[in-house]
Amino acid sequence: MSASTPLVRHATDNHVSIITLNRPETLNAIAPDQRERLIQLFSEASADPAVRAVVLTGTGRGFCAGADLRGGASAAGERVAGDVARTLRLGAQRLIAAVLDCEKPVIAAVNGTAAGLGAHLAFACDLVLAAESARFIEVFVRRGLVPDGGGAYLLPRLIGPQRAKELMFFGDALTAPDAERLGLVNRVVPDADLDKTARDWATRLATGPTRALALTKQLVNASLDSDRATAFAAEATAQEINMTTADAREGVTSFVERRGPEFRGR
Repeated sequence: MSASTPLVRHATDNHVSIITLNRPETLNAIAPDQRERLIQLFSEASADPAVRAVVLTGTGRGFCAGADLRGGASAAGERVAGDVARTLRLGAQRLIAAVLDCEKPVIAAVNGTAAGLGAHLAFACDLVLAAESARFIEVFVRRGLVPDGGGAYLLPRLIGPQRAKELMFFGDALTAPDAERLGLVNRVVPDADLDKTARDWATRLATGPTRALALTKQLVNASLDSDRATAFAAEATAQEINMTTADAREGVTSFVERRGPEFRGR
């Protein structure tokens, strides 16, 4: 790949931000500068009123093979206690948080292998579409490592602790249909249909009530760490805030007038 080729491709089309990992020769393993670009794009999507949904995918045969470990800590000489934890906090964990905290709905279109951090990047998205050829691998145990990049936080919340431990203890490759059966994937589609399906879903989201979707995402994510009283209070507050939006007024008005709503993301 030439020096002028972007490591992350980005385009906005019909209010959809399309983010594409573009290191196919490494199965889109994430290098530090690529990670920083992703974090920037998710932050910009949150702040840009013209963006109302996000699609994350990859080029080539892999969605993302995880963090690019070449030239990492093992090659940098003597390790100082605290270096690894600091690297994770400032690196992989920031990336996963950027997806979870993005104020727009994020769709992962998993086009191939998603391993390690790459799998967690997909699982952090709000909706996950997988091509039939996709595989998900908790690869850490194969390297003698602890799962990082938010894995031990995400997986138990998605599929329960026993299933999460099974995946993390054995590190076996999980096919797309098996991932769908476990609840890690919303839908499996033929490889040739992945891009179209992702764009169709994103277009539907981009024509929805954007602020209501953002508040809904926030409520659902926060509920996993909340007691009932806290969750109910957050729900009431979110609805109070949402009722000040133009889209909420349009939704109620269109119902009264017996017509379809025309949401504008405001």
